[in-house]
Amino acid sequence: MGVKLSTGLVETPLGQLRVAVTESGVVRIALPRSSGAGFAGWLRNAYPDADRVPWLPLRDKLEQELRDYFAGKRREFSLPVELVGTDFQRAVWRAIAAIPYGSTLTYAEVARAAGRKNAVRAAASATGANPLPVLVPCHRVIAAHGKLGGFSGGLDAKRRLLALEKAATAELI
Repeated sequence: MGVKLSTGLVETPLGQLRVAVTESGVVRIALPRSSGAGFAGWLRNAYPDADRVPWLPLRDKLEQELRDYFAGKRREFSLPVELVGTDFQRAVWRAIAAIPYGSTLTYAEVARAAGRKNAVRAAASATGANPLPVLVPCHRVIAAHGKLGGFSGGLDAKRRLLALEKAATAELI
C-alpha cells in the first residue's frame, strides 16, 4: 500500500484554498488564483503512486488552524509538513518558515538565510515555487526597498495577508 493522499477545499477570506495532506503531513496548498490543473499536476508528479482517499484526520486539523489564522487567533501552525523540492528550495522554504508572524524579509535576506547570499534570483524563484503558501509564509518575503514583489495568489492576496498579520500584531500592543 502506498502513501494515502486526501485533497479538499478550505473556505477562507481569500477564497477557496485547495489543500492536500498525507497521513504524515500537509503537502500542498493552492491559493485561489492558482490553476486547479497545476494543483493536480503537482500532486501527480510529487505523489505518482499515492492512494487517493476521501478524508484523513490531518485535513480537519489543517482546516481548523487555517480558520484560526484567518480569524487572527493563530500566529504559528503546529501541523507537520512534507516539503517536496530540491535541497536549495527546501533551504529557502525553511528560511521563510522562520520569518516571525507580522515581519518581513527581503529575497536577499532569505537567500542569505538559506546559505547562498548571492543566489537572490534563485531564492525568489524558490519562493515562488513554495508548495505551502500561508503555512510556509512566502507572503512575508518582499523585494528590496519594501516593494511587494510577486505572489502566486496575486498581490491583493499578499497585501491582505500582510495586513491581517499587522492588524493582529497591533492588537497585542
